[in-house]
Amino acid sequence: MRFRALMACVVTAGLAMPALADEPWRPLFDGKSLDGWEHVGPGGFRVENGTLVTEGGMGLLWFTKEKLGNCTIRVVYKTLRPEDNSGVFIRIADKPKDEWFAVHHGYEVQICDQTDEFHRTGAVYSLSKADKQPGKVGEWNTLEITLDGDLVKVSVNGVLVNTFDPKGPVPERTKDYEPERGPRPEAGYIGLQNHDGPSKITFKEVSMRPLDKK
Repeated sequence: MRFRALMACVVTAGLAMPALADEPWRPLFDGKSLDGWEHVGPGGFRVENGTLVTEGGMGLLWFTKEKLGNCTIRVVYKTLRPEDNSGVFIRIADKPKDEWFAVHHGYEVQICDQTDEFHRTGAVYSLSKADKQPGKVGEWNTLEITLDGDLVKVSVNGVLVNTFDPKGPVPERTKDYEPERGPRPEAGYIGLQNHDGPSKITFKEVSMRPLDKK
């Protein structure tokens, strides 16, 4: 009887176990160096106390080792002023030769807390608006960008702020620095923007996790 009771407990425990945990986050920035990253354009990034810090601009630090698709990209960043400007580029179609290639052949998920809903933190720059502003200036913020087929979902500090379907309607392009309209690949390179001299953005994590497509 004791054996049967023990087996019943084992079976019950097995049934109660949760599904296998999601894959762990894989760091793309190692906290020590720019290994796997390359910079194009003015300014740059420096590694300081385990973080990436923007310097000058406008430039692009892009991850060279692989194209990313069907995954969630997590970026933990801090701004010092509402007008501090940066961005996370996704779906960059090819290896960028200059800072403007990513603008017109990728999408930028904006970081900037002092502008309109199509150009503020969480917006896909000028294409899809961020309808909430849960970010906090002067504190660490977690930006998560999920690439799921064509769809791009953006959350800030756990709050979904934007779902962008590139097959849907988008606003007309009205400024030459806004991205050219048109399709982007489902898998592409990613990058971080250093926008201008006064903007000092600090990044302490850049990581990814594949989507569970089961």
